[in-house]
Amino acid sequence: MKKIKYIASALACVALTGCYDMNTEPMGSTITADQKEAAVSANPERIEASVNGMSAMFYGFGKNVGEGNHNDLSYPAVMLFTDTRGVDLVSEDIGYNWFGAAVTYADLSYTGTATYITWSTFYKQINAVNAVTSMIAPDTEDENLQFYLAQAYAIRAFDYFYLAQLYQQTYVGNENKPCVPLITEANMDAAGSEGCPRSTVAEVYEQIMTDLDNAIALFEKSPVTRADKRYINTEVAYGLRARVNLVMNNWPEAAADAAKALELTDATPYTAEQVSKPTMSEIEDNSWMWGILVAETDRPVTSGICNWPSHMGSLNYGYASVGAWRKISKSLYAAIPATDVRKGWFLDENGVSPNLNAEQAAYAAEAGCPPYTQMKFGTYKDEVYTSTNANDIPMMRVEEMYLILAEAQAMAGDAAAGAATLQSFVSAYRDPAYVCTATTAEQVQNQVWMQRRIELWGEGFSYFDLMRLNKGVDRRGAGFQEAYIFNIPAGDGALIYRLPKDEIEGNPALTEDDNNPVVSRPEPVSE
Repeated sequence: MKKIKYIASALACVALTGCYDMNTEPMGSTITADQKEAAVSANPERIEASVNGMSAMFYGFGKNVGEGNHNDLSYPAVMLFTDTRGVDLVSEDIGYNWFGAAVTYADLSYTGTATYITWSTFYKQINAVNAVTSMIAPDTEDENLQFYLAQAYAIRAFDYFYLAQLYQQTYVGNENKPCVPLITEANMDAAGSEGCPRSTVAEVYEQIMTDLDNAIALFEKSPVTRADKRYINTEVAYGLRARVNLVMNNWPEAAADAAKALELTDATPYTAEQVSKPTMSEIEDNSWMWGILVAETDRPVTSGICNWPSHMGSLNYGYASVGAWRKISKSLYAAIPATDVRKGWFLDENGVSPNLNAEQAAYAAEAGCPPYTQMKFGTYKDEVYTSTNANDIPMMRVEEMYLILAEAQAMAGDAAAGAATLQSFVSAYRDPAYVCTATTAEQVQNQVWMQRRIELWGEGFSYFDLMRLNKGVDRRGAGFQEAYIFNIPAGDGALIYRLPKDEIEGNPALTEDDNNPVVSRPEPVSE
């Protein structure tokens, strides 16, 4: 098998043709298909550099609204925005919490940094993808170009999948509602000059599935393998399609894709022993299928405190360690059995976790970590209070595939198979005393949801699960500050972002009337 080497490059787009950036005119001029083919043949390193650049765009500091915003971290910021908006990750609205607007739902403003960072993160990456897809023929027989094109299609699907979930309600029942502007290589030049209206939810999901289908076909055709886990490969693409099918309630397809991802991958779940200490900071761990590979020299790391571990971590230097602690919901913590190793991922009501060694426990006590503070994510090189926050960041772990498989099997009509899959996974890897008592599809789905809330805590899934399962956001009993205990029903307008003001004003195909409605911040309720 051939292997692609990595070229350190942060190119946003191929410098051989025009590329569209939201609210700007296209750069360069349209070139012919023959000129594109000649340019690719003459400059293969530029295509490779651009593909590497697409992966690099998942994590950065100050790339969207500027380095004055210490939460401008690209995709990891989206993980924190959404988890903070939900129920299971609790933090306080204080000066050190750069994600406080998500706690309070002040991020409903269409001039807020959350919507700007989110919008820009994904559309800048889509822009880079479109530059690549516009240069490579879909039917190329070049094995390297097939691999590059598959990367591009899969990343674009990822981007539109998250945009769709953030700017409109969940897929089922909302298929004909306006979603986001759909820009590909087919219309990017026109969009640059004429703007682009919002496509429907169904249209956006159709593009997502087309891109994933094309990516999988190309990955399976090309013998090229990825250099490391920062890149997408065949099993990751199947995993992404399983996620999308889950949201679309395509249950048999979700089960088949999750099963295929498990068949192809050599990833194995963390053992109970492996996660009986703070961990999940290293992309080479067997559990990880895909992640963000971070180097000590990367800008988020050299910034000191403007990085994901600073905001999320409890045992390292950063914003969390001076008061912006990330905690688990008290009610969710209480629901984790004492026999489950994951209970130690969090401090108990007395500020104690059996998963900490003496040094870690002493630091947690000295730093004043409050009860329920997360101890799931370890520090870089296991160094307590390190200021080198170069942790890798998980984007897909194999455990997720088992959970998708269990839910999809049950909802496709085989509750017993789903229950058996869930039973096997949890009892083997997390809680030897676990017994899945579910007998109906809905019961299995709810037990899977509980396991997802625990297993994937802090990894950017919890809010989207609330949306797709129509659970709403009920913070009662979670431990939020009194003013931010909300009970927001499913489908409420407060659960989705408004398109950014600059997009409405700068996109000729949009007006204020095309935006999501203005909604008031939720009113607090009693516990």
